[in-house]
Amino acid sequence: MTNFTRRGALALAAALAAGPALAQDSEDLTEVSVGALRFTSHAPSFIAAERGYFEDAGLDVSFEFFQAAQPMAIAIASGDADYGVTAITGGLISLAQKGAAKVIGGALSEEPGIDGQKILASTQAYEDGLTDPSQLDGRSWGVTQAGSSFHYMGSRIAEAEGAELTFRPLQKVPAVIGALKTGQIDAWSIVPHIAKPLAGAGAVQVIGNVSDYLPNYQVTTLFTSTDTAENEREQTEAFIEAFSRGAADFNAALVDKTASDSEVDEIISIIAGYVYPDRPVEDARDAIVNGAMRVNLDGALNEESVRDQLDWFKSEGLVDEGVTYETLVDDSYAGGNS
Repeated sequence: MTNFTRRGALALAAALAAGPALAQDSEDLTEVSVGALRFTSHAPSFIAAERGYFEDAGLDVSFEFFQAAQPMAIAIASGDADYGVTAITGGLISLAQKGAAKVIGGALSEEPGIDGQKILASTQAYEDGLTDPSQLDGRSWGVTQAGSSFHYMGSRIAEAEGAELTFRPLQKVPAVIGALKTGQIDAWSIVPHIAKPLAGAGAVQVIGNVSDYLPNYQVTTLFTSTDTAENEREQTEAFIEAFSRGAADFNAALVDKTASDSEVDEIISIIAGYVYPDRPVEDARDAIVNGAMRVNLDGALNEESVRDQLDWFKSEGLVDEGVTYETLVDDSYAGGNS
């Protein structure tokens, strides 16, 4: 049974009630930088910035953009960025073990009934018989780095299908896309706002859903440096509060579809400006609408999924066997067992 941790979220609610005091008690906003990818899954941060939620919480936010998860983790651990939204990786876990980084909440999640991440095959591999994940044996799978979320997903899918995969590290998401489109790799998995346009253009083929193998996968998390988590509590709670307000707007507009048409248009315009800065909003609209997945509110974290990911990293020898859930997660923000 999925265990979304709520104790910390409930405790957080009381603390967050005082969050705006950070702005009221200080004449100047606190400058913080947020690591992000140009993915729809990072939309709550963009919405919070454009709608003034960070400012309401006393924060002056700037964004540092990355093309893969692990470099972002390194930047935050080193103090080059203050907060990040990204997948759990071997790099992040290793930094947590060294006392440099902490997960402080949950963000993007696979959820039954909501169209999520897709399993893709190159058109060349598809024409060669890779039309279903059950046919992955002997194929190559693209990853950014060993120990990335793409590595985790591919491995869990292969394990379920009894398949052997060759993992190809290509460092950056654009490089993985290029390799898949040209048939240099056979398969990959990625969020729907990227997967669907690629498939719609005939560049690749959708052959399955990640949720069929990882139905409640905690895809991304909120994280920061251990120093910030321990010594900047008011600031960190303010960040989570503002991010959650952005997540609520995102979910209402694009996941639950309870927002008005004008609200949806505004949210899409904000997201397009960050994720597709070189496209007119209308050209980006379908990718954004069709690629929306649930983002957890109040920093709620799917502990069961995080523990499964940690167990996998250990089983692959990608992180030290002694790393615990508590090493990775700051329970005072993300919560404990509900």
